[in-house]
Amino acid sequence: MSLNLNVTIDNASGFCFGVVYAIEMAEDILLNDEYLYCLGDIVHNDEEVHRLKAKGLRIIDHDALMELKDEKVLIRAHGEAPSTYELALKNNLTLIDASCPVVLKLQNRIKNSYDSDEQILIFGKHGHAEVIGLQGQTDGKAIVFQDITELDTVELPNKFTLYSQTTKSTDKFYQIKDQLIARGYDVKANDTICRQVSNRYEELERFVQGFDKIVFVSGKKSSNGKVLYDVCKKYNQNSYFVSNKDEIDSSWFSTNEKVGICGATSTPMWLMEEVKSQLESL
Repeated sequence: MSLNLNVTIDNASGFCFGVVYAIEMAEDILLNDEYLYCLGDIVHNDEEVHRLKAKGLRIIDHDALMELKDEKVLIRAHGEAPSTYELALKNNLTLIDASCPVVLKLQNRIKNSYDSDEQILIFGKHGHAEVIGLQGQTDGKAIVFQDITELDTVELPNKFTLYSQTTKSTDKFYQIKDQLIARGYDVKANDTICRQVSNRYEELERFVQGFDKIVFVSGKKSSNGKVLYDVCKKYNQNSYFVSNKDEIDSSWFSTNEKVGICGATSTPMWLMEEVKSQLESL
């Protein structure tokens, strides 16, 4: 028996402009070149990475970069630390820099703060590519934390400058700022969160409330995906996380239900279209 689902994709979901820019640069080069090296996954979505690998994209890590000479290497939207650019000069590497302009602006602000002898705190995910690039602007001296409880055991100076990874929640950033001020610290807070990302929270909140069920499509490595999925669950308990169409379970749905599909800033539209087709075939 057909479930006859009424399926709608959220038009505001899908790649942010920084990811679109990086992927377009890679595809343009691969039209003429047989291959192109990329430092780290070009986007935190395995399905999109597989698609681009088939076109000739070769994903390498920093260890492999050290051995590479006389090649072209794409810097993805997350940005890189200064040490990567120094290594490129040493190894005669041509860097195709697709760093997101929002990330580059943040790197510059952090470097200026560091050069002015400010103690820097960064609200961000440990080990995230963007955060490693940000910390690199401070010679690794910035204090990175994912949750304010991590600071309970850290001896902080009385005065410091607070920054955030560009994809963090604006509300959470300002909560942390207020909590640190309440603890007696002199906090200079720089809201450097990407508005294209932060606006998604409100858009998603409105979108998910209009459906019986929500299917959220994202790569499991995407920190933005985890945050946005939490928004879905908060405003529609019947939300399900999938990485591709094969993870859909027909038992989640009942006949004639309205189903909304949405995704992370690293989720390609073609992947959400595939999920839509799969749901409509149930």
